[in-house]
Amino acid sequence: MNKNFFSFIAVSFLFIMFSYAAYGQGKLTKVVIDAGHGGHDPGALGAKSHEKDIALSVALLLGKKIEETYPDVKVIYTRKTDVFVELFQRASIANRNHADLFISIHCNSSPQKNANGNETFIMGLGRTAANLSIAQRENASVLLEKDYEKHYDGFDPNSPEGYIIFSLFQNAFMQQSSLFASLIQQNYDKNLSSLNRGVKQAGFAVIYRTTMPSVLTEIGFISNPEEETFMTSPKGQETIANSLVHAFGSYKKSVEKNTDGKEIPKKQDNLVANATDSPENRAKDTANSSMEKGKVSFRVQFLISAEKKSLKDAAFQDIPNVKMYIQNKTYKYTAGDEDSEDAAVKLQQEIRKKYKDAFIIAWHNGERIPLETARELMKK
Repeated sequence: MNKNFFSFIAVSFLFIMFSYAAYGQGKLTKVVIDAGHGGHDPGALGAKSHEKDIALSVALLLGKKIEETYPDVKVIYTRKTDVFVELFQRASIANRNHADLFISIHCNSSPQKNANGNETFIMGLGRTAANLSIAQRENASVLLEKDYEKHYDGFDPNSPEGYIIFSLFQNAFMQQSSLFASLIQQNYDKNLSSLNRGVKQAGFAVIYRTTMPSVLTEIGFISNPEEETFMTSPKGQETIANSLVHAFGSYKKSVEKNTDGKEIPKKQDNLVANATDSPENRAKDTANSSMEKGKVSFRVQFLISAEKKSLKDAAFQDIPNVKMYIQNKTYKYTAGDEDSEDAAVKLQQEIRKKYKDAFIIAWHNGERIPLETARELMKK
């Protein structure tokens, strides 16, 4: 990678940080809806359809539903017809309109015809070959752009090395993006019969320059005949759009609930987080928990919710040692309080039978800490 590319990383990183500092917790009044691909870029191909056409139909339907349900929200489209829009221009549209949320709609594809399901991505460094493969496929649109080397400062979407840039951008709006992505997957789970593949991280050129919470959602596999039929049908598109608008409504409520004179309680059940006590927004225990001074504990986080749920909720009845903490004004639920990461992994496997997005977190002296830090402390 050349010097200009690294200079771009530094400048862009500062730009994102300033944008993050300016990002408020006020009203959600502008949303940008991005229909993937378009024009001479068909995207993934099905037996009888193109990704670009399905994405556009769902995007327009979603925008219409948001406008009808939330008249205070302005909907902005990156495209409303079958035209090609460069990936960097899509982010630019969102940025110059000072959007509060960016939603990019796509269809997945696989050589395996039986691959199925839906998944939603947030900005981050893809840690699996599958995530990288999807990012490379979606980012291939860059190669169809004129002078793409100039616009992306030497970024090569086919080179795994080029994706190092995305590791710098995964934290700016991660919490907000993760919340919205989780709400999308929860609504897919309720309304669609297809596999919930969860919330994942990967490096997508279309969202890494956005200066607001952003997601890229893969609504189904166009390579799967059954899912292709569903996604091209009016009923299927209606169901998908309804899932997205319900997720949007829940996210909007979460963003705005603390601007109408309703404060988050200072103490909730066992755990509460201080959302501003560090640059990493570390969560803290404020009540007596099973944490002992100096002890490292591993838990399985399985749910993020815009609304507070009782720890005695029926949905939690088969989950051991459920706790809740607040971070970035969202309610987060964990299971277990394990002495080792291996024990937490075993618990995670059980929790994932019900909550497919469950992941492991670590605590020390009443604070949530990075897993790497916990591992170092365990060695000592």
